[in-house]
Amino acid sequence: MSEIYQPAEDSYLLSENLKKFLPKLLKKNSNAKFLEIGCGSGIQLQTALESGIKKQNIFSVDINKKAVQHCKKLDFNCIQSNLFEKVSGKYSVIVFNPPYLPEDKNEPKDSQLATTGGKKGSEIINKFLKQAKNYLEKGGKIFLITSSLTKGIKFGNWKKTLLTKRKLFFEEIYLWKLEI
Repeated sequence: MSEIYQPAEDSYLLSENLKKFLPKLLKKNSNAKFLEIGCGSGIQLQTALESGIKKQNIFSVDINKKAVQHCKKLDFNCIQSNLFEKVSGKYSVIVFNPPYLPEDKNEPKDSQLATTGGKKGSEIINKFLKQAKNYLEKGGKIFLITSSLTKGIKFGNWKKTLLTKRKLFFEEIYLWKLEI
């Protein structure tokens, strides 16, 4: 599975926080719909399921065909899509642990798809932020991972709350909760 993004500190930070948030959400909305953009190994899909989201309400996409195949083998509803390109409907929760690092010419091409968010690291995030509001239910929440190395994020009109951060050896990773 080396071609699929494997869970790392950012994945675990997101999962830990979803485990706290999703049960509270389900008390208000037992039929909550969950979408992950960039599902990779499926860790957040598994977290959603274990937190009580109904399997038929868990959806995911990834640009990486191997990640899609892997998550389908785990019996999750997953399609190949570049961000929201093939997504329809509205969701209570959208999660995205994007490629957020600035371009590094020395990084191998095969790992850049999972880690590099563009020249500044924010280009993919900015596309996501522009599109996401069209797929969020009224009162819905987005959980987004970024890095202290990511430059030029355009949060625009999103109401953002920094939920937590974690210091790593060369960066800090941030988990944001976004609302319209």
